[in-house]
Amino acid sequence: MALSFPTLRFRTKTYPLGKKTYLLAVLNVTPDSFFDGGRFFDFNAAYRRAWEVVEQGADFLDIGGLSTRPGSEPVEETEELRRTIPLIEKLTKESYPIPISIDTYRSGVAEKALSAGAELVNDISGLGFDPQMVSLVAQKNCPVVIMHIKGTPQTMQENPQYDDVVEEVYRYFQERVALAQNAGVQSEYIILDVGIGFGKRFEDNLKLLFYHSRFKELGLPLLLGVSRKSFIGKILGERPPEGRLYGSLAAAAWGAVSGADILRVHDVAETKDLLKILQAIQEAQ
Repeated sequence: MALSFPTLRFRTKTYPLGKKTYLLAVLNVTPDSFFDGGRFFDFNAAYRRAWEVVEQGADFLDIGGLSTRPGSEPVEETEELRRTIPLIEKLTKESYPIPISIDTYRSGVAEKALSAGAELVNDISGLGFDPQMVSLVAQKNCPVVIMHIKGTPQTMQENPQYDDVVEEVYRYFQERVALAQNAGVQSEYIILDVGIGFGKRFEDNLKLLFYHSRFKELGLPLLLGVSRKSFIGKILGERPPEGRLYGSLAAAAWGAVSGADILRVHDVAETKDLLKILQAIQEAQ
């Protein structure tokens, strides 16, 4: 099935879908994220990084103030707000040129971020952890990422089990999209993410990638986050996150050719080069 909604609309810009893969740059303003935890915890470092990813070719910026790595414990909402809102406000006041996403599952954080200038909500819980999130997104008329997760960040890697991970994630999307639509979220604002590494075994991650194009049948944009994740390290002989760049690029290439409309990445410049090569090859037909 082709995309039911051929464009992705933000408050300030509209992006055509189906002709290229966009980049959502990760900016974790946390001390404990699995790859870059601490590097951008300082406000000035985060601010510089936000502008750097624009120069490197990012299409969107994803700001997160709450680590969701396996086993992580949540911080208080006031601390999540302290980490994210001043940065969003400063970037917005300076006419930041690409849409800002807030990576949170808390409606209170999402609401303040949207008021500060963010334009997209990236909810790892698929609108499931905070019952107020779905009504907030409907009210604000903003794009939202509905991600699949089994469990919570604290528990999700404690022996997750699936009979058929692809079909179970597919049915989950059908249910969550229906919930969002029934709450008033417009379909053209919904983006789906299979949630690589979020309550998945090694083999589940690989199967979701192999069959990723199956989710195009839902007719909605797909976001894929594989950057520096543990399944890549396992394939490469238990390599730590800092040694997973080339593996991340390989997984990103697979995602791009199997239907991902947006890639969520740490390594913007390198992935941008990758996408330029893929696009040149695809345009040669």
